[in-house]
Amino acid sequence: MAIDSCLATLVRRDWLLSSPLADRVGPYIATLRREQYGERTICAYLGGLAHFCYWMRSESISWARPAAAAIAERFLRRHLPACRCPRPCYPSTASAGAALRHLLTWLREEEEPGATTVADPLAAELQHFGAYLANICGLAPSTCDDRVRHLGSFLTRQDVAQGPVLPQMTVARLESFVEGPCCQHLRPSSLRTVCNSLRSYFRYRTVCGDGASGRMLAASLPRIADWRRTMLPTTLSEAELAAFLAAFDRTDPVQMRDYAIARCLVDLGLRGCEATFLTLESIDWRRSILRLDGTKSGRVQQLPMPAVTASAIAQYLRQGRPRQGTNRALFVRHRAPFDRPLGVPAIRHAMTRAFTRCGLRDRFCNTHVLRRTAATRLQRSGASVKEIADLLRHRSLDTAKVYARVDLAGLRAVTLPWPGSAT
Repeated sequence: MAIDSCLATLVRRDWLLSSPLADRVGPYIATLRREQYGERTICAYLGGLAHFCYWMRSESISWARPAAAAIAERFLRRHLPACRCPRPCYPSTASAGAALRHLLTWLREEEEPGATTVADPLAAELQHFGAYLANICGLAPSTCDDRVRHLGSFLTRQDVAQGPVLPQMTVARLESFVEGPCCQHLRPSSLRTVCNSLRSYFRYRTVCGDGASGRMLAASLPRIADWRRTMLPTTLSEAELAAFLAAFDRTDPVQMRDYAIARCLVDLGLRGCEATFLTLESIDWRRSILRLDGTKSGRVQQLPMPAVTASAIAQYLRQGRPRQGTNRALFVRHRAPFDRPLGVPAIRHAMTRAFTRCGLRDRFCNTHVLRRTAATRLQRSGASVKEIADLLRHRSLDTAKVYARVDLAGLRAVTLPWPGSAT
């Protein structure tokens, strides 16, 4: 059988077949084949999974589905950079990361809605916390995923997996985690997000009855200083924006798709995640309106679509988008796995490649700089802060006020002259 031939090439297939993931190997390979991955890619992914299983066994880590993302993150970030596993283990973050991402995606898709797993205390705790964030706090799915991931990353580094979580927690452990190697590489804004996730969990435990402990631990987390308002937002100038948009080869189907995405980000100020939620039904061509369903607020919003944006999308639909497949997403993958919507990391990498082609990679990357550029262009064209907030779908005007500082010419017109020697 084809599956047997893939496993036959794996030197240490016993690592995989004797692991808790053994019963998932066959369906995992079948899924990769159905999505038209090549033989060499499948073999590389199996090697990465075998390495992951060997590491879990050597570290005495029990596999639990709700904690899978946190376990995988620990393997990729902490183990691989210092891997000393016996050959043929190779510390390749790219192949192992891709293998684990496919595994986690497949596991999420095969789960039945409402299914719960409570066999492992830590897994159950993460699952209940995620349900609290989504159903009680009403947070966006991406925010829930991030907070559960941060909590899982923290708890898997503690000795609390086999019993009650909070009674075993101490302030010293929190300080060790925040100041330790796992957080040293984070920027202040990212570290603040991690602390907010943990603080949210301790408040959740307060609601669950651990009042004194939860309040004490929440109060002990540091408030991370992040002086974002001391600098102007990083944006593209008109010349840089023109060079960026010219970096797309609009005769190539992939770059035709990437150009249409770039126009959505620049002209409409879309977030990368909002672009992934667009479908063929999101566009009202007669009225030139784009409907957003996957916003952070959870509300459906409509945006007027400029002619240049509509033209880029129409060209992609006519000449670039794959004809085969049944997926209704507007922007789909052109490589395996086919017939799937483009994900946020793929959009991020596509924009970074364009910055590289136009020689701006040393200054810009990612997608949010395009959203900030859209807001800055609106502000310079005379739009009010309220209009900018409405277009960018900010719920608070304070979030959009940052762009008022970009108009240096306007600020000079209303600023009193420096008194000079009078001081």
